[in-house]
Parts: sequence; structure tokens; C-alpha cells
Amino acid sequence: MKCRILHENKGRMRVHLHLKRMSLREADVVSAVLLRNSFIDEAKVYDRTCDCIIKYSGDREKVIEALSRLALTGEVMDSVPEDPASELNREYQEKLVMKVLLHLARKLFLPDPLHCAYASVRALKYIWSGLRCLRRRQLHVEVLDALSIGVSIARCDFSTASSVMFLLGIGELLEEWTHKKSVDDLAKSMALNVDRVWLETPEGEVLVPVDQIKEGDLIHVRAGGLIPLDGIVERGGASVNQASLTGEGVPVSKGAGSMVYAGTVVEEGDFFFKPTALSGQGRYDRVVKMIEESEQLKSGVESKASRLADVLVPYSLGGTALAYLLTRNVNRALSLLMVDFSCALKLSMPLAVLSAMREAGRHHITVKGGKFMEAIAEADTIVFDKTGTLTRACPTVVGVEAFNGTDKDEMLRTAACLEEHYPHSIANAVTRRAIELGLKHDEMHEELEYVVAHGISGRIGDTKVVIGSYHFVFEDEGCTVPEGEKERFDSLPLQYSHLYMAMGGVLSAVILIADPLREEAREVIEELHELGIKNCVMMTGDSERTAGAIAEEVGVDEYHAEVLPEDKAEFIRQKKAEGHKVIMTGDGINDSPALSEADCGIAISDGAAIAREIADVTIAAEDLRELVKLRRLSTLLMKRINSNYRFVMGFNGGLMALGFFGVLQPTVTALLHNTSTIGISIKSMTDLEP
Repeated sequence: MKCRILHENKGRMRVHLHLKRMSLREADVVSAVLLRNSFIDEAKVYDRTCDCIIKYSGDREKVIEALSRLALTGEVMDSVPEDPASELNREYQEKLVMKVLLHLARKLFLPDPLHCAYASVRALKYIWSGLRCLRRRQLHVEVLDALSIGVSIARCDFSTASSVMFLLGIGELLEEWTHKKSVDDLAKSMALNVDRVWLETPEGEVLVPVDQIKEGDLIHVRAGGLIPLDGIVERGGASVNQASLTGEGVPVSKGAGSMVYAGTVVEEGDFFFKPTALSGQGRYDRVVKMIEESEQLKSGVESKASRLADVLVPYSLGGTALAYLLTRNVNRALSLLMVDFSCALKLSMPLAVLSAMREAGRHHITVKGGKFMEAIAEADTIVFDKTGTLTRACPTVVGVEAFNGTDKDEMLRTAACLEEHYPHSIANAVTRRAIELGLKHDEMHEELEYVVAHGISGRIGDTKVVIGSYHFVFEDEGCTVPEGEKERFDSLPLQYSHLYMAMGGVLSAVILIADPLREEAREVIEELHELGIKNCVMMTGDSERTAGAIAEEVGVDEYHAEVLPEDKAEFIRQKKAEGHKVIMTGDGINDSPALSEADCGIAISDGAAIAREIADVTIAAEDLRELVKLRRLSTLLMKRINSNYRFVMGFNGGLMALGFFGVLQPTVTALLHNTSTIGISIKSMTDLEP
């Protein structure tokens, strides 16, 4: 693509793309394609001017080359998923700008008679709303708005009435924008992201786009796969985790004739099913729609602002009446009435939350609603899953300790034969190591059984073989350590996770698994402590010895070893019952119950689909420091909101006092009140961090 450099300095350039016009979609594609280059840190594209600001690190020539390769072909456009957030933001930005411009145009250019008529007609909506409130015997903020506007119209103060209605309209628009953005972030994080499925045809299985599937087609889903559509199982069988729909972490067995639902995940096995509902029509889609229509995304502070505005109405009305009774001066009474707390409260709070969510998004943090940032700011306990969260989720086999006279290579071969059937990171590590050493592990087992979160049991010939955790092998299965080898068993290195394998009830091998800690893990724990988190907890299915060694290395306050998925959820329930606010951070299927139980669940972006769907916040996998950033932003958001509260109450209270004593006239109190509302709203839109 042809382009011209308009301006540049070190690490930054502004270029103009030679296009006649650019759509918002094309701007998103250009930005996404440029960001695929590791040396480009930021690419912001302006569709109206066809300009692009690029921040980069490294060689300038590489940026020039990337721009020259850029092309908006059909293939490139299809490679970038559509982002409805851009259109949503553009829609509301244009509504906001248009509302401001029309208000200014009416004040500057509309003749007074027409301006008065227009304001009077618009006032009917607010007056009617206030009357309906009174009919329900409620003194809510609608009554105060109706009185302020109605009295201004009655006094022929059309300018003040217009200003009040303008600010109320801006507040409604911003509240709607905040809610829709929360819903959009939620829908994006819940998106199934299944573009293609395996369709059975007479010629065999073929990969086809999911939107081409028709009712009656036969779709094949394997272990670890996400079920893309609602349907009925035709043949095969599997264990399906339905936590994304039911919140229940225990897998459900599905066989021929069973109903399966879009958005659920196959943990074990595989099956063929016929869809009964096509894309957009299934139970999963109905759940998303239900959430979209819910008001539960609104943060507590936003709800508190609305409630406080309502609570203050009787006091405002009482103050107005008292001022008139004491002074017998209509102007003094009206000076109090013109000060409407609701405008500032209802305007600044949604703006502050929207700004914080936008700022979090710039750091690759997706927050599904303002209420979750509030929960993060108030939390005093954070629970970490170990594998994939505190560690890199890329375990590797570093050694095999053979027992009972067995051969190391033969034991690794046997372990790989058992483990290759299960999509688990440790199972993959065992299989991968056997392949690296050239150990062929042909099928030689019978009666294979997988026990979730424990291990595998099977038979090789007449010998029973079990492989898994210490709890499973020694406690559940009752296996023993060979005589004379107890001392060597006790001296196994603690820095590694241990995978135990026993044959015929006697330990035959211990496979040593290195699960490297994230380099930043200890630093993150320390910074979270500094930011007010009192209790950092690690929970893992590893043995007590391994968990203890890792806990000491990472610096958590407490740890729990050999826990099951339900144990994590129960721990969080207990902490909440004790009055603690709890954050859960995890990435796996087994973390789903705990993520849904916590006040705020945080998932790693490259973790299991279920974890991302259930979690309230998603952070990128590259750096755990985003947790620190999220805590800091959430804390700053609450500080800003509390500061807004103090300012609104103090400033408007001062205006009421000055109006009561006759220092300020009604028009002046209205002007100062409206000016302060705009000022605090603009401040709420600024970044929380410099």
C-alpha cells in the first residue's frame, strides 16, 4: 500500500495511507495487521483522515517494509475478526458530539421565540416523568428534575431549563454507553470463537465454516474441543463440562440420545452429534441475550450514585421550602432548587467507570463490567492456581527415577502409552519426552480409566498399572514403595512436581516434571501486598512437598496442596463467609467452579475456554504484572469516585448555602452547578494513570 510519512521522531511516525476513503472496519484491519509485527508497539488508525500513528521499537526500515506489504485484500480482511466495540464507540461518540453541537447551535442561532417553544416542548417529557413518580408516591430524582425544569419554564428562564435538560440527556447517553460497552466486552469474552467444524461426509470428515452447517448434518467433536452448536449425540460418548451454562464444574456423561449445548467443552472422549439449533439460536446465545438485558453489570458505585441522588431529593425539596418559609424570598428558595445533585452524580460516575475500563483495555485487560473493578479494589485475598498462572503452563520431563529394578526408558515408554490419550499439560509433557528420546509407545494396555484430577488406571497383560498424584497412587490405590528404597524415595528433589507410576501395587517409577515459575511471579506477589492485598494463596493439585517448595519460592502467604476443583471453590466460600473479598486467578477447566464463586474471577487469555467464559476479567498470558496494573487501576478508580462524591456534595452544598443567604441568584447557582458538572465529567474522562 502506498503511504506518505507526514511526521516522525524516534520510535514514532505518522503516515498517510493513500486511500480515497477508509471504513471503520478497514481501519481496524490495518491496525490489527500492523500489530502482528513484534517491533510495532502501537498502531492507531484514523478512518476519517486515512492517517496512522505508529509507535515502534527497533529498526525503522522494518516499519517501512511492513507498511509497503500492507494490502486490504479479501484474504487479509477475513483474517481479522470484526470488532463491534469500534462501531459502538463511534456510534456513541457521534451521538455525544451531535448532542453538544445541536445544543450550542440552538443557543446561538435559534430565535428566542423558537428556542422558548422548543424548550417548553422538551420539558413536557421531564414534567410527565416527575408526575408519574408522584402518582406512585415516590420522591425520586425525577420529581426534582421536573420541578427544576418546570419552575424555570414558569419563570421564563428558558436558558436554565435547556441547560438542565441538556445535562440530563448527556447523563442518560453516557449511562447507556457504559452499559452497552460492558455488555459488548462480556459478549466478546464469551464468544465461542469456533469458525470451523469437522463435518462427516460420504468422502470422510471435512473442515467447514460453522455458518454453513444445516440441521441434520453430523459434526464430530473430540476431547478438548468446544461444542459449537446445540444438538443431540448420534454416536460415541464423552464427558462434557457444562460449567459455562450451569456453573457446575463436575463433568456430565453424554452418550447417544443425549442433548449437548453450544459453549460447553468435551473433557474426555469424542462423539458425533446432529445440531438442533443453528448459530445464534442456541441455549448459549439465549444466556448471552439474558445477560445483555440484565442490569447486573452496573457497578455498586454507579448504583449508589443513582440511589444517593434519589435519597437527596426530599432534603433538596425540604431545603427549598424551608428557605422560603424563613426568608419569604422566592429567589432564595429557587437558588436551592436550581442545584440538582443528580446531574453531577449520574454523569461523572458512569464516565469514570467507562474511562477505567477503556484504560484497562489498553493494557490487554478485558473487564466485563464496572462492578468487577470495584470488587478488585476492595479485595483483601487473592487465590492463585499454580499451573498456567504462577507457572508458564509448559511442563517438561527433566528425569525419571526408576524403582523396583525397572528400566527408566521402559517406564517412560509405559507412561507415555497411558498418558497419550488425555489432553493434559503433564500428559503432553510425558508423551513429548518419549518422542524426543525415540521411545515408541505402541498400544499395550487394556481397560484404561481416567479419574479426573487424580490419574489413570489400566492393565498391561495381567498387571494393573496406575499413574498419577501421590494421593491417587498411594492413598486411593494403596500402592507401596519397594523395600530398601524408602530413603531414595524421600530424597527426591522437591523443586520438581512428581508423577508416580506403580505396577502390581508397587512403585515402579517417579517422573520428575519441571513446571517453571513465571519470572515475574514473586515480584507480582510483593507488589500486590504493597497495594493492600493481605493474603496471597496458592492452590494446587501437586503433592505437599512440591507445593511447599514452590510456595516458598514465590512468596505466597499460604498454600494448599493436593486440592480438587471443588476444594478451591469451598475455600473461597469459606473466606467470603468470614467477610473477605476474594479474587480467584486461574486458567484451567478445573478452576471454573472457583472462578464463578469468587467476588471477581480472573482468567488467563490462553487458558481453557470455560475459564475465560466464566471469569469476570481476562488478562493476557504474557505477563502476570497485569494483575498489579488491574489492582492499581481499580484502586485509582475508587479514589476518583470517592473524590467525585466529596466534590459534588461539598460544591453543591456550598452553592445551596450561598443561595440561601442571598449571595447568589438562581441563574448564577444554576450556571455554577452546570459548569461544575461539566468540569467533573471532563475530569472523570481522563486517564487514571499519567
